Amino acid sequence: MKKAIVLLLVGLSVASCSQTEKGAAIGAAGGAILGGAITGDVRGAAVGAAIGGVSGAVIGHVSEQPGQCYYRDRYGRRYIDDCPRY
Repeated sequence: MKKAIVLLLVGLSVASCSQTEKGAAIGAAGGAILGGAITGDVRGAAVGAAIGGVSGAVIGHVSEQPGQCYYRDRYGRRYIDDCPRY
């Protein structure tokens, strides 16, 4: 019963967020679950949540800009440009 209530609250809290915030929330939750399951302790869950949150935020941010993609140049710098047309 507690799990159902927690899932309902998480679902309602994500319902009105931007795509970046939704991506961060989903990534953090997924990262925490995977990190905790793999390592078996709270520290692993915290690291997983941090990595998942950042990854989800980046993915959510890109989805807010239709037709734009993230690229990296040969020096490792990230930039946004038009996606290739196929």
